[in-house]
Amino acid sequence: MAKLCLLLLLAAASGAIFQWLGSPLPWMIGPLVMTAFLAISQLMVVRVPNQIRPFGQVIVACQVGLTFTPSALDKLFLHAPVIIGTAVASLFCIFAVAAIFARASGLTFAQAFLSAVPTSPVEAAAMAVESKVDPMPVIFSQTLRLSAVVVLVPFAMYAVEGWPEGRGMMVNGSATFDPLEIGLLGAIGFGGMWLFRLLRIPNPNFLGPLAFTALLAATGNGISPFPAIILSAAQIVLGSWLGSTFRREIITSAGRLTLACILAVLVLIGLCAAIALAMSYLSGMDWRLVILGAAPGGVVEMALTAKYLHQDVTIVTAFHLTRIFLFMPNIPWIVALINKYEKRRNSARGDMS
Repeated sequence: MAKLCLLLLLAAASGAIFQWLGSPLPWMIGPLVMTAFLAISQLMVVRVPNQIRPFGQVIVACQVGLTFTPSALDKLFLHAPVIIGTAVASLFCIFAVAAIFARASGLTFAQAFLSAVPTSPVEAAAMAVESKVDPMPVIFSQTLRLSAVVVLVPFAMYAVEGWPEGRGMMVNGSATFDPLEIGLLGAIGFGGMWLFRLLRIPNPNFLGPLAFTALLAATGNGISPFPAIILSAAQIVLGSWLGSTFRREIITSAGRLTLACILAVLVLIGLCAAIALAMSYLSGMDWRLVILGAAPGGVVEMALTAKYLHQDVTIVTAFHLTRIFLFMPNIPWIVALINKYEKRRNSARGDMS
């Protein structure tokens, strides 16, 4: 516990440094880079427990849910064809990248698919275990993909637009720190999380709080969002957890896997960006919105990125939620079909030999 507290303090300090440098998402990227460096170099090996990750997810989900105002929902219906089309097109990109990744890394196609599909490392690992697939390469690949998207996408947008001044997280404009409203919003968020867990709904730590706070906002009953210090603390927790999952032994012992994974991540980001630009051109939507919506990152991380870059968080979240609801229920049977196909192919090769 003492080492964990020290790690989180160092993570907060690195967030402050990245904020001073003008980095995008400083309170998440700073802790991520610092904890990943400490873990890989083994200067300080601390496992950030999964039990504290929901704190960050719930805080961000509540903040995002409150943006689902009636006017925002009207925009969602207006852009629904682009949102759904982007999600379907990205699935074909994932299959293509999984095929490349499997060939380059030596993994099975099922492992490569679970490694490439945009979901959390924990959920991907759980699906790998259920499908009787080795989860370790999946966890590593998912973590690397998520980290790369969190770092590369906002920096790439900075590179295109120029390094702006005064850009920062848009949070509650009120200077008051109301413990009652903070407690109420926290209770709603964590209550939604536990309910969705009981109902076994995918990604309950995010979707539960999001659903309840979005319902309040859409009906005109939204309450004040969390103040900046709480949102920053949530990002520190998420960045520290993500960075601490890197392991030196995996990177050094699996050179082929690491190189193949980096290649697959870069290709996947590039393909999704190309789809986003095409969709933006055809629909007339702001390319920044579609890039963030199509990016193969997690919904929590992309919602934070959109909020930091002053883009419409509601639209970006809708892109990722649509992809989640299209992908998550179908991943198990897709993996089952892939396993069946690979068994037939291996059997046929064995008969020929």
